[in-house]
Amino acid sequence: MRFLFSFVAVLGLLAGQAQAQTYPSRPIHVLTTSSAGGISDIFMRALGEEMQKRTGQPLIIENRPGAFGNIAARACTEAEPDGYTICILMADALIYNQFLFKKLPYDPDKLQPIINLFHLIQILVVNSDLKVNTVDELIAASKANPGKFNYLTASLPLAVFMDSLVKDKGADWVRVPFKGGGEATTSILSGTTPIGLIGLGNVKSQIDAGKMTALALTNNIRTPQLPKTPTFADIGYKGAPSQTWYGLFAPTGTPKAIIDKLNAEIMLVMKDPAFQEKFITSRGQVTAINTPEEFAKQIVEERAGAKEVVKQSGVEPQ
Repeated sequence: MRFLFSFVAVLGLLAGQAQAQTYPSRPIHVLTTSSAGGISDIFMRALGEEMQKRTGQPLIIENRPGAFGNIAARACTEAEPDGYTICILMADALIYNQFLFKKLPYDPDKLQPIINLFHLIQILVVNSDLKVNTVDELIAASKANPGKFNYLTASLPLAVFMDSLVKDKGADWVRVPFKGGGEATTSILSGTTPIGLIGLGNVKSQIDAGKMTALALTNNIRTPQLPKTPTFADIGYKGAPSQTWYGLFAPTGTPKAIIDKLNAEIMLVMKDPAFQEKFITSRGQVTAINTPEEFAKQIVEERAGAKEVVKQSGVEPQ
């Protein structure tokens, strides 16, 4: 019986390797959590152009925005595990959502890591008319104007962090919803929602123009684009519980040989300095490429940390 199992396993391995040799033989569909023009949409279209040069097959982008990544994640877990449907997801869908929602429409463990692509640099900014230059000054201003400050962020984990500042530092602000980066930028500039935890790429030009003030980098990664802006760790705050990354995944059961081939091809594209500068660094992001095994280990470690942070915050699952 043991021999039979071993024989079947060898056959499966050989079949996967044979499939990978001819892969891809048709277009690959990529599910994204953003709408057209969003961060993951733009990045995957750029990556797709380079991948087509290498593999001869295009990446067909399918936008599945909404529900904090849950819609795209569910669709990815339900796809055929043949390598022709993959997905680009933020950390939230793999790390946090299971602790922030009473019931998920998908099992995060049914998403097979391919490669971590890049860290999205998240930054705490304010409308410059507030006349605050530090996080401490912002907290003090909110205390002096109870009930008048609000903020926006697309990330539930970062909302948990803002709630922790209310709890630990006595800050006084509430979160308001928004639909996209453009709307968020407009709200901050108009003063309607003067505080934002948002991707650097959305607000870098406004910071440079003096219309917004950068207070702190929320995921504790420094960026050469704002060398004088501290991280929350630099100024003595705990900071957000994890990095805000975008990674590529496949449905569980996708042959390992295909996962490895995708990883190798994408790694070569992303190591190109010109591609990095144009599509990552200049957009306020930091490269985060790794192997499938390294990525899987990272997810397990960050998930354990996120569970504890959410528990300590007292936030009730939605």
